[in-house]
Amino acid sequence: MFSKFKNTGVCIFLGLFLLLLAPNVFTQEIAQEEIGWPRTLEHLKGKITIYQPQVDSFENNIIEGRFAVSVILKGETEPVFGAVWYKARVETDRDTRMVNILDVKIPRTRFPDSAPEHEKELSEFLEKEIPKWNMNISLDRLLAGLDLAEKERTAAENLKNDPPKIFIEYDPSILVFIDGEPIMEKIENSSLERVVNTPFLVVYEKKSKAYYLNGGELWMTSSNITGPWKEAKSLPREVSQITPKEPEDMPQIEATDNRLPKVIVATEPTELIVIDGKPEYAPIEGTDLLYVTNTESDLLMDMATQQYLVLLSGRWYASKSMNGPWAYVPSDKLPESCNNIPEDSENGHLLSFIAGTEQAKEAVLDAQIPQTSAIKRDSGKDLKVEYDGSPKFEKAEDTDVEYAVNTSSAIFKVDNVYYCCSEAVWYVSKKPDGPWEVCDKVPDEIYTIPPSCPHYNTKYVYVYDTTPTVVYVGYYPGYMGSYIYGPTIVYGTGWYYHPWYGRYYYPHHWTWGFHVRWNPWYGWSFGLSFGSGPFRFTVGFGGWGRGWWGPAYPRRYGYPGGHRAAYRAGYRAGYWHGASRGGPPRATPYGNRSNVYNRQQNINRNVQRPQTQDRQRPNVAQGQRNNVYTDRNGDVYKRQDNGNWQKRENGKWSSTQTPSTQDRAQTRQPSTRTSSSSTLERQHQSRQHGTTRTRQFQGTQRSSGARTRRR
Repeated sequence: MFSKFKNTGVCIFLGLFLLLLAPNVFTQEIAQEEIGWPRTLEHLKGKITIYQPQVDSFENNIIEGRFAVSVILKGETEPVFGAVWYKARVETDRDTRMVNILDVKIPRTRFPDSAPEHEKELSEFLEKEIPKWNMNISLDRLLAGLDLAEKERTAAENLKNDPPKIFIEYDPSILVFIDGEPIMEKIENSSLERVVNTPFLVVYEKKSKAYYLNGGELWMTSSNITGPWKEAKSLPREVSQITPKEPEDMPQIEATDNRLPKVIVATEPTELIVIDGKPEYAPIEGTDLLYVTNTESDLLMDMATQQYLVLLSGRWYASKSMNGPWAYVPSDKLPESCNNIPEDSENGHLLSFIAGTEQAKEAVLDAQIPQTSAIKRDSGKDLKVEYDGSPKFEKAEDTDVEYAVNTSSAIFKVDNVYYCCSEAVWYVSKKPDGPWEVCDKVPDEIYTIPPSCPHYNTKYVYVYDTTPTVVYVGYYPGYMGSYIYGPTIVYGTGWYYHPWYGRYYYPHHWTWGFHVRWNPWYGWSFGLSFGSGPFRFTVGFGGWGRGWWGPAYPRRYGYPGGHRAAYRAGYRAGYWHGASRGGPPRATPYGNRSNVYNRQQNINRNVQRPQTQDRQRPNVAQGQRNNVYTDRNGDVYKRQDNGNWQKRENGKWSSTQTPSTQDRAQTRQPSTRTSSSSTLERQHQSRQHGTTRTRQFQGTQRSSGARTRRR
């Protein structure tokens, strides 16, 4: 077929190149480790080597780029180098941090040793073979290359940054909050009442006229819901009977502090900062900053301005006194010293929220990558929604879009058609309660809803493409409450959404009160301000509902999304701290970054991925460096250990200008060659950084798997 090529075997081997990118399909439970680059495949007629793909653009679920390849035919000693451009649909999985590249098209190839008129024939051959194969690349390698791709940023606007009420306590304390004034409801078949508008288990026993708060291994009691609370030495029989069991998958961490904490009850958006005794300060090397060492919170003192800084839900607040008042500080208006925080220090995780840092840039890039899936068109028949009475709708501010208020589901009305976003998939119906079909086109009006709408997060769920049987969908981290806001990310919109209460109680997403922390691999996690040994609790388990945050489930007691607040032992135990690039986190946050599409109740909606067990597994090219690149023109370059670059010309490597020399030359006379090589140097730096991030994430997986659970 390819007899006209100077090297006839080149064509056959190139048809096999994607096999090098096809490890076994990754599982939902354990992140498969990427095997590394370059990758090689032996064939009867020779060997082909694929170098790490370079990214030109990544929009929605479409990725475009190019990669360098080399082929050594049997009997030959010199490889043939070339460039291959690709365009593909991707499926991303943040649990495994892998990107599965599917439906690949090859719009262009370039091989200097072959005749140009034959490249079209080669492309047609590859396009025919490519759909038969799977391939993947780690999300961290992809992220590292995105800063070189031209990409549109969709940042959230009109989020609220008003500070919540901030309590500072100097003794062990925990925050229990209620969504407004307590709403009591009788528990069936008992004389007990429970507070329904809180994610915590709080019950009232009429005979003793006392409230009881469950704390895992023990209960606390108070005659007044606002406290003071103390340990319940004995329990009424009915209270002891409803003690919930901890989930089997709840992480068990041995606590060294057995003090009972003070319970702070709040009925408005509140954050609690616990300092264990008198504040103890330590300097942050290379800065004018001190940090409070005996607290779980991120609390700093800027010596230059003599003001305190605290990070809450990704937002900075400043005050001259710990007692307030606190004022919002944009991430690009922080003291200059903040930019000098060492990335491998105890406070290195703060760099993700300081404008202009590499860590902040990476977090923003991460927020622009969707989690994707392919959904069966006929899965809409399984969707059921429930209203508290007849459906009631209100208009979203400054739009013609209406949304349902008396249901836990996110349901919109546009031009008398109803749209429901459930578990990161859009459905459509002619009636407010169904029947539902998987939606293949979401009205543009829905994407205009403002943050004041309680279902603002659904505008981060998209339909990308369709076939007669499949709808390709995806959601950005904004769906889970992680928003790009200017040059950094934040958690939550900052808005307070009034809940619905009729026969049922339906709460909405909260920004404050869960002591959220960021980790670069696992995203936002949640916890208590202080963890105490005998007193620990999770929110919304044991049949009492689900967690307060996240996409909604239609449940009797609301609390949508169910990510239990994990338990942390001792201040600054590192349980939530995001790791710097200098090393992995010391422990894994519990569960908040789970892939919605892979949740057990959603598996049947997904189109089954192609099986790859019967396909040849690629190998890492032993003894070969991942140092070959191609520029946008298709020329192939190799970076030497000394930082110099060589170009492949006339079947051999020849020296070209070093990036430093070219950068100087560029100031005198711009040239295509200068621009290309400077970009390649940045590609090299990004590739190195991506390799480091990938290895760090794999390290966290290994350490997490080896960690034993303790009670």
